[in-house]
Amino acid sequence: MTSRKRYASSIDVAKLAGVSQSAVSRTYRQGTSVSEETRRKVLEAATALDYRPSMIPRIMLTHRSYLVAVVVGGLYNPFYATVLEIFSARLQDAGYQVLLMHTDSGHTLDDIIPRLSSYRVDAIVSALAVMSGAAAQDLARLKIPVVLFNAALANKWVSSVSSDNLGAGRAVAAHLVERGAKRFGFIAGPANSSASKVRFAGFRGQLAENQTAPVAFAEGDYRYEGGRAAALAIFAAAHPPDALFCANDLMAIGAMDALRTDLGLRVPEDVLVAGFDDIPAAAWAAYGLTTVVQDASRMVDQTIALLRARMAQHDAPGGVRTIVPATLVVRGSTRR
Repeated sequence: MTSRKRYASSIDVAKLAGVSQSAVSRTYRQGTSVSEETRRKVLEAATALDYRPSMIPRIMLTHRSYLVAVVVGGLYNPFYATVLEIFSARLQDAGYQVLLMHTDSGHTLDDIIPRLSSYRVDAIVSALAVMSGAAAQDLARLKIPVVLFNAALANKWVSSVSSDNLGAGRAVAAHLVERGAKRFGFIAGPANSSASKVRFAGFRGQLAENQTAPVAFAEGDYRYEGGRAAALAIFAAAHPPDALFCANDLMAIGAMDALRTDLGLRVPEDVLVAGFDDIPAAAWAAYGLTTVVQDASRMVDQTIALLRARMAQHDAPGGVRTIVPATLVVRGSTRR
């Protein structure tokens, strides 16, 4: 007993329509000619057989899959969930399909590169950093465009699109100084997060120009729980800060809850708090968080423009670093 085929093939359609297999292929291929009568027969047979043309022959023939791998590892952060939604919609509008890949390492791309090489994707987009030189070389060997989103690296095949993390860090520092803060703390993302490092560099650099005291520092892993624990650690010191900048909003919200609930401090009367990302919760009445807005829509557009330009020029020169302006939004958490 033979089992029924799961999918109808172009050969099945050709037989039912009484045309050649090449006529079926031409019917579904853009830029080729086929008579209206042949097209009608093919489409009627395809409907009867529930036939859908396979992408595999086109991939083999053109070496283009029109698949873009989007590698994620931190969707607990609402900012990146929003970015993923925008990417998916705009890539599809541009004629590409998204291949979503997840890595357990929420902050680096290194671990998933061997798996990426198994898929015939046309490009890779990721918000994860590339930490090792060997991983960067592996990406280059794939010979497809790679765009890192808010992560720093550029070589012949790898480009990056980032917010102005340095300028934003400086803007937050200047704002806190202007609001009268004297002692400062910073809650960072993981040690391997390039975005967090640059935000801290801008923050610390601006404070140095104002000749302030050293900045209290703790890591919070970009998570609410991490921000809460980091705030408790910083404020256990004899002379804790009166202003706190967190590398993302989730940590800032965790820090605010720790200050209010665990330490009995008031925000902003006792401690000024600022974050980064402008996730929806930042504007909630319970937090009113001063934060930095990343222009996600513009960053996605810049990323897709880079991908399309690179895919159109297989040997395009050098990696590109694009920096998108960010905006400080002042809310109640820094309004003394």
